[in-house]
Amino acid sequence: MQNTISAQSRGGLDTRARQRTGSRIWSNMLRYWPLYIMAIPGVIFLVIFKYIPLAGSVIAFQDYNVFQGFLHSPWVGFKHFQALIDYAGFRRVFVNTFVLGVLKTVFVFPVPVLLALMINEVRKALLKKGIQTALYIPHFLSWVIVAGITFDLFAIGGLYNVVMGWFGHAPVLIMQDSDYFRPIYVLTGLWKDAGWGTVVYMAAISSIDPQLYESAMMDGASRFKQIRHITFPLLLPTVVILFLLEIGNFMELGFEHVYNLLTPMTYDKGDILDTYVFRTGIQQAQYSFATAVGLFQAVIGFVLVYTFNRVSKKVSDGGLW
Repeated sequence: MQNTISAQSRGGLDTRARQRTGSRIWSNMLRYWPLYIMAIPGVIFLVIFKYIPLAGSVIAFQDYNVFQGFLHSPWVGFKHFQALIDYAGFRRVFVNTFVLGVLKTVFVFPVPVLLALMINEVRKALLKKGIQTALYIPHFLSWVIVAGITFDLFAIGGLYNVVMGWFGHAPVLIMQDSDYFRPIYVLTGLWKDAGWGTVVYMAAISSIDPQLYESAMMDGASRFKQIRHITFPLLLPTVVILFLLEIGNFMELGFEHVYNLLTPMTYDKGDILDTYVFRTGIQQAQYSFATAVGLFQAVIGFVLVYTFNRVSKKVSDGGLW
């Protein structure tokens, strides 16, 4: 009897707690309704382009036929995943994707953080804005244009070979040499997106209380010590969140970036899962196989995010969830 009463009491408390939570949510929505209205386009975008397409992932387990649709196409289980594993060039494609992912994470991700810290130290407002603008501009160029500039720069008659010729070196077809593909991938990624990546970090730095710097200056702290003990520690939570988001895209290197730099001679170092899917899944209309590869990449990304998120929570008490 006593257990029944206590269970009913807990049930009543849970109900009241849910009611209070619901009332708080509604009061917040009424109070901050302009912010919720501003969020509507983003929510609609996520639903239409991120959540609704998830239903089409079932074709990875079917022999999809465009006339039958994914509701009536025959089920084949893990056939397409097995075909990916059995593909003769799977190891090469997977290793290329993994290596480029590591290079992107190690060499490209930290640069916007360093740039943001350096830009923040510029005291002349006009010079600071000029530097930011110069760094942002490449982001608005398409990868087709960036690749075209790169091919022209490293062509036989390009600037690189002309300068090397001044020092007695013979011309080199760099864009046709697979040994140069990965460094070029990293350098072009840095040039195009490093400046744009500083936007979030600059916003985080601008939110730091100026009184912290004033107190540090009164204690005799140099600019370097202020960066080390104030700016970077307060910027670190933002860095961790963006790092976890970057890890989630570890296997997605940007099809346009790689595809526009590829040549037939650089396939052994530059052919990745995305370009392989384009050739087999899109050009050969193997939609089920292409979807299976996409799910394979997504699962790896999820495992990496989950793992690094747990590590982050143990080390820094911060994470995505």
